[in-house]
Amino acid sequence: MPHSHSLCSLFILASLSLATAANFEIVNNCPYTVWAAASPGGGRRLDRGQTWNLWVNPGTAMARIWGRTGCNFDGSGRGRCQTGDCTGGLNCQGWGVPPNTLAEFALNQFNNMDFYDISLVDGFNIPMDFYPVNGGCHRISCTADINGQCPGPLRAQGGCNNPCTVFKTNEYCCTNGQGSCGPTSYSKFFKERCRDAYSYPQDDPTSTFTCPAGSNYRVLFCPLGEPLLPLHMLPDNTTNQY
Repeated sequence: MPHSHSLCSLFILASLSLATAANFEIVNNCPYTVWAAASPGGGRRLDRGQTWNLWVNPGTAMARIWGRTGCNFDGSGRGRCQTGDCTGGLNCQGWGVPPNTLAEFALNQFNNMDFYDISLVDGFNIPMDFYPVNGGCHRISCTADINGQCPGPLRAQGGCNNPCTVFKTNEYCCTNGQGSCGPTSYSKFFKERCRDAYSYPQDDPTSTFTCPAGSNYRVLFCPLGEPLLPLHMLPDNTTNQY
């Protein structure tokens, strides 16, 4: 029957699409709630120990995953977050507000390779590991106490800003094009603590990693299981119900 044949074709196409999509296992190991966000992908509340499996289509570029803290959403998913806020909603439809630690990636790009990195260009709020789970590719880790050691001018509630966010000049933002800026004392602060992470926009040579297309990935918040936030900066989750 034509109708059954159409349904069968749709099922096969859906199965093929799922088979070629990459799975991102997003895990909260923090001793506090993290509201994970992804572009593309939306958002999800993750209490300690919870996991969100996000499937991303091959060819996806300029994608990112991050954690939001100190969120308060109503029953409709509307609300705000202290760090990483995204369009005022649980289901994220854009990029987050700094400071937020970013896992960035582009899938199945040049020569059938994935590109991935941890970026501190939007600052830092949550310790993170980001790595392919199939082995053989580099594990990126950023677990230093950046919030506790953050330089005074970069301090923010719940996180540590990148200097571009604070000063908005070419020296820190590289807005005048490739080669227009270099490391600064502030970028070195981030680089010394997270050597594999982007510390400023043109920090490519030591910050971008590749893995064969078809790999699956894990984003792990608080890999050491420690808060790494001063007590006065810890998110208060007692009123956050969603």
